[in-house]
Amino acid sequence: MDEKQEKSFAEMFDQGFQTPERFDPGQQIEARVVRIGGDSVFLDIGGKSEGYIRREEFLSKDGTVSVKEGDLINAYFLSAERSEMLFTTSLGTGPAARAHLQEAYASRIPVEGLVVKEVKGGFEIKLAGSLRAFCPFSQIDLRRVEGADDWEGKSLPFLITKYDEAGRNIVLSRRLLLENERKEQREKLREQLVVGQLIKGKISSIRDFGAFVDIGGIEGLIPVSEIGWGRVEDIHAILEPGQEVEVAVLKLDWENDRFSFSLKQTMTDPWEENAQKLHEGDFVSGLVVRLTTFGAFVNLGEGVDGLIHISNLGGGRRINHPREVVTEGETVEVRIDSIDLSQRRVGLSLAASVKAAEEEVREQEEVRSYIKKETITETQTMGTLGDLLKQKLKGKG
Repeated sequence: MDEKQEKSFAEMFDQGFQTPERFDPGQQIEARVVRIGGDSVFLDIGGKSEGYIRREEFLSKDGTVSVKEGDLINAYFLSAERSEMLFTTSLGTGPAARAHLQEAYASRIPVEGLVVKEVKGGFEIKLAGSLRAFCPFSQIDLRRVEGADDWEGKSLPFLITKYDEAGRNIVLSRRLLLENERKEQREKLREQLVVGQLIKGKISSIRDFGAFVDIGGIEGLIPVSEIGWGRVEDIHAILEPGQEVEVAVLKLDWENDRFSFSLKQTMTDPWEENAQKLHEGDFVSGLVVRLTTFGAFVNLGEGVDGLIHISNLGGGRRINHPREVVTEGETVEVRIDSIDLSQRRVGLSLAASVKAAEEEVREQEEVRSYIKKETITETQTMGTLGDLLKQKLKGKG
């Protein structure tokens, strides 16, 4: 037997006499499903020990098992008998669950509860088939809720925060579980998330200045300027709470818990397509979307705004503010004076002012033309009279 074979044999010998890993009641582990039996789902928990979870925990309403061999699951240790260790994903209903409720309280193991009805200050929850428990409104979700319309009849996981009088006084919290879950998600996101990355989430709330999106672990703001390429008049017309969206990461400030996202960066930029349709000298209609001290911005199509400088608004007269001539929301006709594709700028003039100026120029030209014509006619006329006079004088002579 060579040295390599001796080493392998020694390793195998040592592995065969490894002592089972010890777990504390309530300890959470990640384990892989290795086999699904008639009554149990068996787990690889390391070493020579074998863990199992009762198969009924994974049964769906139609009787199918929700896990398969090779899946990784999170489980809580309950007890050990010889080399077999009993785990649970959470304590459910039935006599066994009832017997473990106090242990679940002490070890902070989640329990399954059925939301029965709304009561004063919260909800009545049924545990282990018949035990009554109470969950305050503030502890049913991450945000405080009022009313039971969305909760009655749901089976949810809870932590027992109070267990008194041999189970006659039980208080529950689902929020603590959700907060712990978010902390774990947040740490994973901190390792994986980068600026510019696309990620999916749900709209959690909407404000005048933007919409908040929850990406599972953190919540961030989509500023109103990042909701669409065009001007957004009403956020509620575009987004609603609970809506699933894909956003691009703009800013990650983990120390101050400030995160920004963009919805428009996941959309096609309409600027190039719409700007190509515009030509210098064209007269087009647009909507006045914003007034500033230096001019009025006019929307010429999705994603394309042009500027009428204040000097091009007065029609030759001096004005102090664009509001003296136009108002927000007004449709106006403009002339395109310049297009800078690289700077994404379009210079405009108010068509009425342009046409008034052109009309004035035409009138001036007509006046100049008339004066010139009259001068020529007069000169020609005077020459003819001189010739007649000269001929008349010659005749007298």
